[in-house]
Amino acid sequence: MSARRADTIGIVGAGPFGTALGSVLARGGKRVVLWSRDTAVVDAITRQRKCPRLPAAPLPEPLEATADPRRLASEARFVVMAVTSTNVRERARELGNFLDGSHIVVHAVGALAAPTNERVSEVLQQGLPTLKIGVLAGPTLPADLVDGQYSSMVIASAFDEVLAEGRRLLNTPPTLRVYSSKDLAGVELASALSGAYTVALGLCDGLGMGPGPRAVLITRAVAEASRLGVAAGAEARTFAGLAGLGNLLVRATDRSADYQLGRRLSDGVVTADSGRTEGARAAIAGAELASKLHVRMPVLAGVAAVLSGRAEPREAAQLVGDTVAVEE
Repeated sequence: MSARRADTIGIVGAGPFGTALGSVLARGGKRVVLWSRDTAVVDAITRQRKCPRLPAAPLPEPLEATADPRRLASEARFVVMAVTSTNVRERARELGNFLDGSHIVVHAVGALAAPTNERVSEVLQQGLPTLKIGVLAGPTLPADLVDGQYSSMVIASAFDEVLAEGRRLLNTPPTLRVYSSKDLAGVELASALSGAYTVALGLCDGLGMGPGPRAVLITRAVAEASRLGVAAGAEARTFAGLAGLGNLLVRATDRSADYQLGRRLSDGVVTADSGRTEGARAAIAGAELASKLHVRMPVLAGVAAVLSGRAEPREAAQLVGDTVAVEE
């Protein structure tokens, strides 16, 4: 394997996170090849032109783009899947036609995979020819990466090589620092559930519940997520780390689509697209998983009920409060 291929990072998806990560890595001198089906985006990156679907800041020249998955597979051994939970299965199958056992693939999908509610790594194992699979998660917003703000993430995998290569290639000081974990299931579930609880925090703030109830909500969210994680074979401590609590805290602002959704729901705005953020999908999928594993998760269940139109926000908040009081 050539040194050039070993040191090139492939990114699948030209959404906010994929382009922001590519931008940071390229500014740090890393060679990045981004694969997108959107030829307008590919052309904009290639020609250094503005595009409404790309960050306002110019993308560095070391960031290359292609609409050909074969090129991505041949030029990059390390690949980051930065797509949504609704299309990760299809993209994995498509890319899997060109990968081999030498490739390393980590995903940055903050939800369970639709429509089966599997962890994304399980979906990747079905669609890719490599066993070297992991997840990338943590308290990092695309806008912060584009702006060069300090950010940190955690890469998790059962394979030491995935962790070592991920840290070698993705660490980009001083902007991005990457930690490692062996708890693949825990990091995936913590990342997904943090998005779901971000919706809950948006609801809480929109209802004007105050700092006390907000603090209770955060601590109960971590406790709930930990219970579900343990039932699914993960480590409880992971949910108080970067992928869980850290993720939740950084996303609980208007810069997050999940938080904005919670604020809208607090005003009684439930529309057909209310379930389209990753956090909303994670809330519904997580509640279904909790039911399957017989784990009580009143906060998550309340959010899922509001998202599905089965409960009004204040009714759900009251139910959650009553249930938490009984559990305590």
